Amino acid sequence: MKLWGGRFTKPTNELVDEYTASISFDQKLAQYDIQGSLAHVEMLAKCEIIPHEDAESIKKGLKTVAAKIKAGEAELTEANEDIHMNVEKLLIDEVGAVGGKLHTGRSRNDQVALDMRLYLRDSLVTLIELLTKLQEALLEQAQANLDTILPGYTHLQRAQPVLFAHHMMAYVSMFERDVERLRDSFKRVNRSPLGAGALAGTTFPIDRHYVADKLNFDGVVENSLDAVSDRDFVVEFLSNASLSIMHLSRLSEELVQWSSAEFNFVELDDAFCTGSSMMPQKKNPDVAELVRGKSGRVYGHLMGMLTTLKGLPIAYNKDMQEDKEGMFDTVETLKGALALFAPMIATMDVKKDNMYEAVAKDFSNATDLADYLVNKDLPFREAHAVVGQVVLHCIQENIYLLDLSIEDFQSFSELIDEDIYDVLAPKSVVNARDVVGGTAKNRVEDQITQATSRLADSKEWIEVHAEKVNVLK
Repeated sequence: MKLWGGRFTKPTNELVDEYTASISFDQKLAQYDIQGSLAHVEMLAKCEIIPHEDAESIKKGLKTVAAKIKAGEAELTEANEDIHMNVEKLLIDEVGAVGGKLHTGRSRNDQVALDMRLYLRDSLVTLIELLTKLQEALLEQAQANLDTILPGYTHLQRAQPVLFAHHMMAYVSMFERDVERLRDSFKRVNRSPLGAGALAGTTFPIDRHYVADKLNFDGVVENSLDAVSDRDFVVEFLSNASLSIMHLSRLSEELVQWSSAEFNFVELDDAFCTGSSMMPQKKNPDVAELVRGKSGRVYGHLMGMLTTLKGLPIAYNKDMQEDKEGMFDTVETLKGALALFAPMIATMDVKKDNMYEAVAKDFSNATDLADYLVNKDLPFREAHAVVGQVVLHCIQENIYLLDLSIEDFQSFSELIDEDIYDVLAPKSVVNARDVVGGTAKNRVEDQITQATSRLADSKEWIEVHAEKVNVLK
């Protein structure tokens, strides 16, 4: 007999049991479910809804069940459908009929919403910590490469030279925004839905705020209908995770390119590459490629969740069982990618000479020749045309701007003097971008200083909130 089977005259079809059961995946919530139940039963006793001795018996039983599940000694069955009913069945087996009092004043609808929020807030702290470790690795590479110059690209064509440190700092900024979004989302996750019941609340004189305080929530979800039907926090997480994995995918693409023979700008450590079963010479950047590939599954979970929710009336509907697997998989996918990326970046060998050689053999200093002429009072559009002619001449002669003699330069414009060679040198080109956010060395040093300060703030946030979600541990 199901724990809810009093109204039914026959057992559910075995195929229905198999199709509707969620225990195969929601068992991941077991410890969070028990965490919530311990707070709930304590509140029931405080509010004199059940006797204190019954509450103590239930609490002791829940802790025993938690230990058995953690040790793999508990049997979780499809017949009991989900983690909530499995835990309750195990509790009743452990302490007898008194265990049935645990569910007083609550529904699986508010119970599962609670479990998911407990799980997700824990995961947010972990993901933010992993993001900060990746930022640290990028900052270390930036600090070590403040004099390393490589071509900057637009349209995957060489555009202007930049410091490699500047390039690394662009990703520090991306991941900093990811941290900001996850931190901001925490306050919307960290509200307790427990006490909303199935949809309308409960007739028992419960104390929702007591439970919220016990579980270190910042408050309760005010509307009971919203409490059980809201999955905005899941959608928001999946959206934020999609942005994070997109940033990782962009960095992955650059690592794949840079580590190829065609670029040869970096070499990834052997520990983060694989070989070929056929070609003995191969060293493949498989981690970067797989992270790039896994971005699609995270996007898919976001689209799936939005699609599931878009036609649902208030309040709870069985469709919402589909909210978990995508969330779980996204957490694990992002955790795995971030855990790999930090050491992969930290151990990456930057081939400074190859980068500089690439800059020396392109026309990425052409804009500086145009700016030089503008500073001689030639209108920019005319300067642009002159430099275009100079570049065309060089292409036809198979040379670069710095290969031209002063006579060659002056054949295009008499405004050009001997100082042009200093102006067009890669280091000069980089340091000429001396504006806030520019690639000049002193500006990149400023970026590193500011980002390091903000990173310290994130670490403080992690320390505070790790303690907040540490109720279970």
